[in-house]
Amino acid sequence: MSNAAPAALSSRVSDRNFFAFTAVVSVAALSFLAWLLLVRRGGAGGVDLRFLPAVNAGLNATAAALLIAGWVAVKRGAKRVHQYLMVSAFVASSLFLVCYLAYHYVHGDTRYVGDWRGLYLAILASHVLLSMPVVPMALVSFYFAWRKEFTRHRKVTRWLAPIWVYVSVTGVVVFFMLRGSVPAVP
Repeated sequence: MSNAAPAALSSRVSDRNFFAFTAVVSVAALSFLAWLLLVRRGGAGGVDLRFLPAVNAGLNATAAALLIAGWVAVKRGAKRVHQYLMVSAFVASSLFLVCYLAYHYVHGDTRYVGDWRGLYLAILASHVLLSMPVVPMALVSFYFAWRKEFTRHRKVTRWLAPIWVYVSVTGVVVFFMLRGSVPAVP
C-alpha cells in the first residue's frame, strides 16, 4: 500500500469529523435560537441591554463592509489581506450573534408597528432563512482554506459570499425599519 492511501483515508476521516462537528454546532445554535425566540420569549430582569440593537446593526454593517473588501482583495490577488478581512468579518458576525442572543434573552422580540408590515416581514423572513446556513458554510469555507483546498473553498464561497453579505445588509435594514416603527414615547 502506498503512502497516498493512508493519507487519503486520514483526510476523509478528518473531513467527516469536521463536518459532524459543524453539524452539531449548527444544530445546537439554531435550536438555542429557536428556543429563545419561540419558547422563552425574553424577560430576564435587572439588565438593560436596549443599546444592543444599535451595536448589532453596527456589527452587521462592519461584517458587510469587511466581506466586500475581502472579495475585492482576493480578486486583486491580495490573499493575505483577504484572509485577515474574512477572519475579521467572521469575528464581527460572531460578536453580532452573541449580542443578538444576549439581547433577546433579556428583552425578547421587538414588534414591528409601522405601515410597511408586509415589506418588513418579507425582508425579515428572507434575512432569517438565509442566515441559517451562514455559520455552517462559513466554518466549511474556513476549513477548506485552512486545508489549502481552494477549489472546494471557492465552491462554497460562491454561494456563501452573496448570502452572508445579504444577511448582513438586511440585518441593518431590519434595525432601521424597527426603529422607524417604534411609536414615540410621550
